Amino acid sequence: MSARHYSASDQMLIGLQQALATVCGGHPVSERPYPGAPSGAALSEADRRLAEGLMRVNHAGEVAAQALYQAQGLVAREPDVAAAMERAAREEVDHLVWCETRLRELDGRPSLLTPLWYAGSFAIGAAAALVGDRWNLGFVAETERQVTRHLESHLERLPESDAVSRAVVAQMRDDEAAHATRAVEAGAAELPPPVRRAMEICAKFMTTVAFRV
Repeated sequence: MSARHYSASDQMLIGLQQALATVCGGHPVSERPYPGAPSGAALSEADRRLAEGLMRVNHAGEVAAQALYQAQGLVAREPDVAAAMERAAREEVDHLVWCETRLRELDGRPSLLTPLWYAGSFAIGAAAALVGDRWNLGFVAETERQVTRHLESHLERLPESDAVSRAVVAQMRDDEAAHATRAVEAGAAELPPPVRRAMEICAKFMTTVAFRV
């Protein structure tokens, strides 16, 4: 069976539906099993609050990832690049669901600024795609490298007793590293240092705010 080709208007409607589901909690479904195996270990209140804050940051990051990939997929010029973005967005849905699940288990909530994280990331993703596909892929590769480092830092901060959160974050880290590798193999351009630094500053702002708000 041949793949279905969508018109520009169809793609826009699909993108809108995805945006609403991401921002408003449309109950997406993970294609892979939840990595966090049940644990009988009880967390102290301090450890629970720390884990909740870190998983809220990760959830905000996955909302941003959905926006980035959806925008880049819509604007990408080459069909292969657009398909790669769509595939990555589907894989990131798993992460979004896992973070939502763990937040519920921790009696936590997503960031109250979820619409802002989505809108800002969508704009950035569209801008990156408009520059050209090699730079689009370069933006993906650098984003995923920074996310991988960010998740590694979370593994260092998460309580040793929180095996569930640690399993979720470890799987996410491995997936993000694979996304970066695939983008490089597809021909990603290396971003200039000032751009990489600007991305780090934006990410620092989001993670700092999302931890509490």
